[in-house]
Amino acid sequence: MCLAIPARILEIRADDWAIVELSGVRCAVSLALVDDAAIDDYVIVHVGYALAKLDQAEAKATLRAMEESSLLEDMGQGA
Repeated sequence: MCLAIPARILEIRADDWAIVELSGVRCAVSLALVDDAAIDDYVIVHVGYALAKLDQAEAKATLRAMEESSLLEDMGQGA
């Protein structure tokens, strides 16, 4: 299953790379496809790329729904 997930930008690095956080997990993603990304913005992440910025309220609502459906827990177990 392919899934794009909202993640919060913690740090912006050189060459269009950023460190994002989702449920306590941090990883590097490319910002090459997103204009004007800033620290604390939420982006939709898929396969190591931020695809678009996302409104904070919408991102939090999506993450809440994923937590309620246990989808985030399942992802951590490799399901």
